[in-house]
Amino acid sequence: MADQFREPIVERVYTLNLGPQHPSTHGVLRVLLDLDGEFIVKADPVIGYGHRGHEKMGENRTYKQFLPNASRMDYLSGLLYNHGFVLAVEKFAGIEVPERAKYIRTVCAELNRISSHLLWFGTYVMDLGGFTPFLYAFDDREHILDILDRVSGSRLTYSYCRFGGVCQDVDAQFVDTTRSFLKRFRSRYHDYDNLVTKNVIFIHRTRGVGVITVDQARQFGVTGPNLRACGIPYDMRKIEPYEIYDRFDFEIPIGTKGDALDRYRVRLEEMEQSCRIIEKALDRMPGGPFWNEAAAFKVRPPKGEIYFGFESARGQTGYYLVSDGTPYPYRCHIRVPSYGNLHVLTEVLRGTMVADAISILGSIDVVIPEIDR
Repeated sequence: MADQFREPIVERVYTLNLGPQHPSTHGVLRVLLDLDGEFIVKADPVIGYGHRGHEKMGENRTYKQFLPNASRMDYLSGLLYNHGFVLAVEKFAGIEVPERAKYIRTVCAELNRISSHLLWFGTYVMDLGGFTPFLYAFDDREHILDILDRVSGSRLTYSYCRFGGVCQDVDAQFVDTTRSFLKRFRSRYHDYDNLVTKNVIFIHRTRGVGVITVDQARQFGVTGPNLRACGIPYDMRKIEPYEIYDRFDFEIPIGTKGDALDRYRVRLEEMEQSCRIIEKALDRMPGGPFWNEAAAFKVRPPKGEIYFGFESARGQTGYYLVSDGTPYPYRCHIRVPSYGNLHVLTEVLRGTMVADAISILGSIDVVIPEIDR
């Protein structure tokens, strides 16, 4: 008799807005989640809230005037974007760069890579409820910002690399301070392992969560640590070496499962590889000029087109430039890694629990301003 009064179970799918104003989205990102109870049925990232028209600005400014824009796309690895744009134009216009400038650029670029990974590390763990690692990571990152601030005059959006070299030479104090940072940073690995890597709660929140398969990575154009966590050793510094990366022997950390835990481990190991590159570059840094004074004041690449790819903190980034022979690019298009890295979530989030969405999104490490460029 009780069964005839029992109401039938009705399956109901409802929509939840994650963002665009939510701390864990790390920017103005909105993810529309269709939920069946606590399980995600469909995930649809919505972008465009912070679009600023960088590519259009690249077409109505000279190559030199566009320099400050480069670091304002991925502001967490701004020096890497600045470095990449300068390398693209130098290759296009045939500008020679002194050897000393190449070493200085590489050291500063790898410092910026570590800085970006440290910010990701701190904020990711804080998204999962751990506040202490955030303080440790930002403490270490502050030392990098001090080093780069002294030579570039900036702590976030850099315009240090210039066509033909860098805007200012480094001195003995820069070298000593950088070596001191490397020694101090390596002494912190033990703390990071105890606080996070060996933390049982963190392991359960990341192991087997948000698995990206190799096929999904290829389908969506996933690159960087997210791709290497799938077991594919694809790094532009090795695949298509630029600047002086082919002179250094460094490893490409890879994962095995492609889950959030692998993505975490790959980035931690990458910071050590960056330390090795910096150390070797400092040991071999030659004397001489830091800038090619013969570099033309007005850069005018010949008519044609060029694509130059490099490895930013989030993956393969590329500048596609078309020249009509004037100081203004006819076309300036930027291939950013966060676009493909973000949209793979449409497949990855399906079937997972909504509580894991924060862990998965944070492990991808997207920077929305480079998507909404």
